[in-house]
Parts: sequence; structure tokens; C-alpha cells
Amino acid sequence: MRRILVMSLAALAGWASTAGAGFFSSTGPVIAIFADELFLGEAEGHLDGSGTIRIQSSTKPGVTCRGEFTSSAKLGGAGSLRCSDSATATIKFKRLSIFRGYGTGSTSRGPMSFTYGLSAIESKPYLKLPAGKALRLDGKNLVLVDVGQPVPAILPVKQLKVTASH
Repeated sequence: MRRILVMSLAALAGWASTAGAGFFSSTGPVIAIFADELFLGEAEGHLDGSGTIRIQSSTKPGVTCRGEFTSSAKLGGAGSLRCSDSATATIKFKRLSIFRGYGTGSTSRGPMSFTYGLSAIESKPYLKLPAGKALRLDGKNLVLVDVGQPVPAILPVKQLKVTASH
């Protein structure tokens, strides 16, 4: 039992970023679609299941949201956010592992979906993107972009009549 606890604490310490997460807490990335806008940030979870979340609009850096959550392996998690533009959100989420998961929210500006601890590629099945939008990496930055017109299908080439010549 002691070995499992030590290994769990070591895993938590290994996931913690240099952002100042304590020994009994862990910090990971958050990708959120909040009322059709991309927000990025991080969540810090504590060993007791409580934690905080901070996200920022990728297009309006002055718009930030902060909140708190509680989580358990059996019940999942729930929390709330308050944003600098007065928007509010109530969130619920499911764990994929102790450090990774996804969720949805009801906000004063519209629906919200988010992931934590996942890369952009891993997040794709869990994020509800606005119609006509896609997530792309622009250098090291994740951005929400318009999807271009679909690539036209390859049209069938007109059959050439082949005749044998002698």
C-alpha cells in the first residue's frame, strides 16, 4: 500500500508544471470552446479532488475565466467559472485518468466543451467546435480557424477509346 501511495505521489509530482503546483497537486493544460471561442489555460488538481481552473480567450487576451472544481473517480467532477467579462459557467466532467478528461458546461454566453491533460489531437473527439471551424497549430499556438472550401473530388477522367493500330 505504501509503495502504491509513493508511486502515485511521484506521478503527481512528475505531471506538475513549473507554474508552482505543490507536491500534493498537479497542473495540466486545458483546451476549451466557450460560446464558440477558443480558450486555453490550465487546471490544478489536488490530491483531495479539489482544484482550480484558469483559461484565457485566444482572440481576446483580456478575457479570462477562473474557477474551482471538485472531482472523484466514481462521480466525475463539477465546478464553476467566473470570467472577467462577467460571463459565468457551470461545468461537469469525466476522468479518462487521474490527469486527463473532458467535460461540458452551461454558460451565460452559450455552450462550453473542454478537455484537460490532452493534446489538441487527443481533444478532437471531445470538443464541440463551431460549425465551419477547426483547431490548427500555428507555429506553437493552437488557433481556431475557418475551414476552407472542401477539396473538390477528383472527377472521373473521360474514358479514351483505345483502338489497336496495325
